[in-house]
Amino acid sequence: MNSAMNSDAVNFCAVVDLGLIGWTEAFALQQRLVAARKARTIGDTLLVCQHPHTITLGRNAKLQHLLASESVLRQKNVELHHTNRGGDITYHGPGQLVGYPILHLSAIRRDIGWYMRMLEEAMIRASAEFGVTAVREAGKTGIWVASSGGAPEKLAALGVHLSRWVTSHGFAYNVSTDLRYFGLIVPCGIAERSATSLEKLLGRSVAVAEVAASVSRHLGAVLNLEMRAVPRVQFMSELERAELISHLPAEELLPAAQSPGRTIPGAPSEAVRSDA
Repeated sequence: MNSAMNSDAVNFCAVVDLGLIGWTEAFALQQRLVAARKARTIGDTLLVCQHPHTITLGRNAKLQHLLASESVLRQKNVELHHTNRGGDITYHGPGQLVGYPILHLSAIRRDIGWYMRMLEEAMIRASAEFGVTAVREAGKTGIWVASSGGAPEKLAALGVHLSRWVTSHGFAYNVSTDLRYFGLIVPCGIAERSATSLEKLLGRSVAVAEVAASVSRHLGAVLNLEMRAVPRVQFMSELERAELISHLPAEELLPAAQSPGRTIPGAPSEAVRSDA
């Protein structure tokens, strides 16, 4: 399958814009991609999207950090989901850029701490393009900006999962997010800190697609990947073909080993999870 998704040989990463998509649907797609990436029937992929109003709880989440009752969440049409990512509790919604990199770190660098710092670095560089100085904070993840009120505010959050060196989940960058929804939770479980957005910091509107392009470009730079946009319809078609290949008998896959762009399924046996 000589396509945009078979990128092991050329070291590139497909970038797919899913638009506004439900969290459950996006998570199911991530699971399909992780399985295919472990089998090496697809290459690295970055999914970018926005979610309807959603609150997710990571593996380390404390329920007391959810400040709203179920009835309030229903009234506000906010979904609640438990996830297998690292970290505590966070909010996703329209105007927030969500990125789900599905990468095989064995071909990049086997270091989950380094990988998380590179996610932050890509967003720090993208923020600088818009005239915003964002930084890391010792002992915390994500990126932060100075606040006139005192404590730095969080511009973007991280929460990742790693299995056999294949990543999933990722980052959430507030572009034009309605920050009032963060009042439903204790963001990332840090009571003394609040969230901010690029739009609030700049005092003007910013297109999520513009920020997505910038973050994607910088992510490619720090991970040494060539980022290539792939239309969603084409991407889904190629994923279906990759899944078909992975279910073929081994003898039918042998010719594929002799053609560029195809790889026999098989991935390292490591299983690691990372907390954000």
